[in-house]
Amino acid sequence: MGIEQKAGDMGIVTVSLEQVVNWSRSNAMWPLLFGLACCAIEMMGAQGANYDLSRFGMEINRASPRQADLMIVAGRVSRKMAPVVRRLYDQMSDPKWVIAMGDCAACGGVFNNYAIVQGVDEIVPVDVYIAGCPPRPEALIDGIMLLHEKVKRMRLDGSLREPTQS
Repeated sequence: MGIEQKAGDMGIVTVSLEQVVNWSRSNAMWPLLFGLACCAIEMMGAQGANYDLSRFGMEINRASPRQADLMIVAGRVSRKMAPVVRRLYDQMSDPKWVIAMGDCAACGGVFNNYAIVQGVDEIVPVDVYIAGCPPRPEALIDGIMLLHEKVKRMRLDGSLREPTQS
């Protein structure tokens, strides 16, 4: 069944440029994996056959920040590693997003000491926080879906549109 049968005699289908750009951004995110601790194992599990992140257009996990637009910080970030995280974030292409996966990435977790950053949001702006110690692959997939909804609400200038009340 082609578009002619679905559209009928409408003749033309229109959408805004903003909707097309946001749809393409949300369905073609390339993640830069930054696994630092036990959360990284769950992040790898989300890429496996049971959960299959490739259905979201994330078949390939990038090792280069210049080819990625989504950074998934999984695990605790030490003060020594913080400048590296920031440098990688700065090298990513715009627009870019960050997911803080796990309690350690979100708030330092159980490591309340001088050596661990008490939340990766001290270094880079975070778009989605995923709770858990470690969070399950389903939680990461839920966080990615939340990020997709956020991206679909973005304007071309980078600001967020308020969600419509239905």
